[in-house]
Amino acid sequence: MQTLFPPEIRRENRLVPMRRLWARRPYAVLAGGAALVLAIGVVAVGPSRLIAQVEGDRGISPVITTGDIEINGLKVDVQGKTALEARQAGWREAYKQAWAKAGGPDMGADAIENLVSAVVVDNEEIGPHRYRASLGVVFDRGKASGYLAGHGPSGGMRSAPMLIIPVLYSGGVAQVYEMRTPWQKAWAEFHTGGSAIDYIRPQGSGGDSLLLTAGQPGRRSRVWWRGLLDQFGASDVLMPEARLERQWPGGPVKGTFTARYGADNVYLDSFTLNAADEGQVPAMLNQAIARFDQIFTQALTSGKLRPDPTLSFEHPAIDPGLQQLIDAGRAAQAAQAAAAERAAAAALAEQPVPAAAPRPDAKAAASAITIQFASPDAAAVDQALAGVRGAKGVENAATTSIAIGGTSVMRVSFAGTAAELATLLRARGWQVTASGGTLRIHR
Repeated sequence: MQTLFPPEIRRENRLVPMRRLWARRPYAVLAGGAALVLAIGVVAVGPSRLIAQVEGDRGISPVITTGDIEINGLKVDVQGKTALEARQAGWREAYKQAWAKAGGPDMGADAIENLVSAVVVDNEEIGPHRYRASLGVVFDRGKASGYLAGHGPSGGMRSAPMLIIPVLYSGGVAQVYEMRTPWQKAWAEFHTGGSAIDYIRPQGSGGDSLLLTAGQPGRRSRVWWRGLLDQFGASDVLMPEARLERQWPGGPVKGTFTARYGADNVYLDSFTLNAADEGQVPAMLNQAIARFDQIFTQALTSGKLRPDPTLSFEHPAIDPGLQQLIDAGRAAQAAQAAAAERAAAAALAEQPVPAAAPRPDAKAAASAITIQFASPDAAAVDQALAGVRGAKGVENAATTSIAIGGTSVMRVSFAGTAAELATLLRARGWQVTASGGTLRIHR
């Protein structure tokens, strides 16, 4: 490789527009929904106002994701006989600093230079005999991996594609892609090649500002989430939230950062950082993204960061909330059925079992006679049974049907005929009406 890179090689060298193609599936529900929203909006507010919501210079293309190893934040200040020699010395010094930060073994500057694939110039000042700059060095992973064992994602683990929704709270307003923000810019410039997380970073222009808003993490509808993730080819979602609080204009800035994931907005971790002034905010945000990447990677290795099966189109699972309602309904039905069975068993146990008819003696054969009687309450049932059993010749009397407040029935075993039993009951004060082998008695 050449010793010096042309001045035109800047970060823009890898800031080429990149956008994932939206999947066109028949079950992508958001396509029809977006068209309906646009149609209603055109009628309600007019085409010019609605177009203004999706137009504008708000998108930032993410950098190309590679597997190279990038070391940033290198400060050099060297001198030389000429400006060219000073710049060469400054870059070679940056190589050494980057190699040391990457944890490489002791090597000469020439050997390290052979592993460099690019130099990122953040800022540089060139004088006749002096070179001062802030640089970044990118090492080719294929060449440097043999020296940097263990550098990069631990264990070779790689997550499923994760959609990023970077929410920024600043000045009391929550934003995602409604306008260009330093939080969106920091995520767009983050090099994800060395991370264990497969980040999907939307560009943020066009319809992205309508679909991905600060209110989206609060949604719970699996149908909506499935359609949204399918548009970006993602399996799940990550929500890195940044809240900036400015003490006074131009003064210190406090950043509170919260990591969340999934359609249920599950909390992972949070931390705070501080910037001395507004000019230090981009560096603070870059530091925060590195912390977020560590949090998400730890969640992946611990098993927390797994794709939600309820968000899968290929093998959809039922919504957890709906499953809870179904389980609760089934449990209620089972409890009602068990209560009904217990009530039926109790009623059967309370019903008296008719005694077996006595064996007829040699003198007279016992006959079975049915007696109906009014039973306004339980006391009336006991009174009727006692009155019939007290009659001479009655061998057994038992109720076969009890109707409190109505007419109950008893079965009587009597050594004689129904007419003889009616005569005996009249003698005991009962009013008796006979109909064949059935008697009806009352007081």
